[in-house]
Amino acid sequence: MLKLYGFSKVNAGARGHTRDLRVLWALEEMQLPFEVVGMDHPAHDLNTEAYRRLSPFEQIPSIDDDGVVLSESAAIVVYLAKKSGRLIPGDLAGEAQVLRWCFAAMNSIEMPLLALMVHDWTADGSDPKPRQFLVDWVHLRMGHLERWFADRDYVATDDFSVADILMAHVLSAGIKDPTLIAPYPGVMAYRDRCLARPAWQRTYAAYCARVEAG
Repeated sequence: MLKLYGFSKVNAGARGHTRDLRVLWALEEMQLPFEVVGMDHPAHDLNTEAYRRLSPFEQIPSIDDDGVVLSESAAIVVYLAKKSGRLIPGDLAGEAQVLRWCFAAMNSIEMPLLALMVHDWTADGSDPKPRQFLVDWVHLRMGHLERWFADRDYVATDDFSVADILMAHVLSAGIKDPTLIAPYPGVMAYRDRCLARPAWQRTYAAYCARVEAG
């Protein structure tokens, strides 16, 4: 059976926002059987030689699917989609669109959001220019997305796909300041549409019941 290495305990600020949720959501949507191998982050479960063989950067999530070992959440959800034949088109052109938007979620969108988050964690506020640069970068990307969602419900194709799992999670977990997304009703509607899916609701409830803050 597929083993998913996900958090059993993580710091309170990260709980509910971690990237194993992307894989858990995909597995729930696809109805694939799996077991969770709980990893205690404060106890340094990730910092072992055994776990580095699964995840070279000592990060969550990773999977072991009967010997197929993968880390990186985007790589995992694409693998699961290809394995199950769900949440990804069967034709090359459709698959290319899904892959395009998986990369976009991880790079064009998550990168400025993560940069701003790290800045807010670490900067002393003495110079407002770096933060304003990052805020402007986020607004630039949100504006791009707002135009993209003017006439579509999902990001890559007419149907919900693994690209939407990645994009919706980034837009949820990556935005701590609601003013960053408030000017973009199309982006908010898209995010909320994805997060209203029953599979996400079940995934999040099970995660919150299982994962401790520590």
